[in-house]
Amino acid sequence: MGRLGIPILALALALAGAGASFAQTFEERLSQCLACHGERGQSEIPEVPSLGGQPAMYVLIELFMFRQNLRTAPPMNDMTAGLSDADLQKFADAIAKLPPPQPAEGADPARMARAQALVQQHRCAFCHNNFAGADNVPRLAAQREDYLLKALREYKAGTRREYQPVMAEVMAALKDEDLVDLAHFLAHVGAP
Repeated sequence: MGRLGIPILALALALAGAGASFAQTFEERLSQCLACHGERGQSEIPEVPSLGGQPAMYVLIELFMFRQNLRTAPPMNDMTAGLSDADLQKFADAIAKLPPPQPAEGADPARMARAQALVQQHRCAFCHNNFAGADNVPRLAAQREDYLLKALREYKAGTRREYQPVMAEVMAALKDEDLVDLAHFLAHVGAP
């Protein structure tokens, strides 16, 4: 091999191993997303959110935050690394077309009532558009209960970054049992 042969070969091997995603089509990358988040918009994996019915703008912002490492979740940071803004928009548009998840069955009436009082007190339905989400605000209706509880606890602890820091303020007055009831409520409620 000539002088340039070895460095070029090394570069090609590094790109092939470390950046296999560069050679993937959009459909192949989207199928990787849906393998975890659910092909029909509803995740089957603990603490992995369902993405069906999420507004495209919200998804775009979240993908941007993952790409920029403003939110940390290693699989998501890895998946979005190197994507252009146009790529992020394409993923957001595709994900927004997934059907919304269905509410969980078996709601506990006492927990639902306690959560409903918290929802009214903190105007959750107002900001979250009756839990259907809108623009840059996520859909919460029928989201996985375990994921909701994880997210609410992260907001409460101040470990989850958000585009517009509103949730940390709302969470400040809530106790962990409130978060447990809210997650239960949201997982069991439908949205228009």
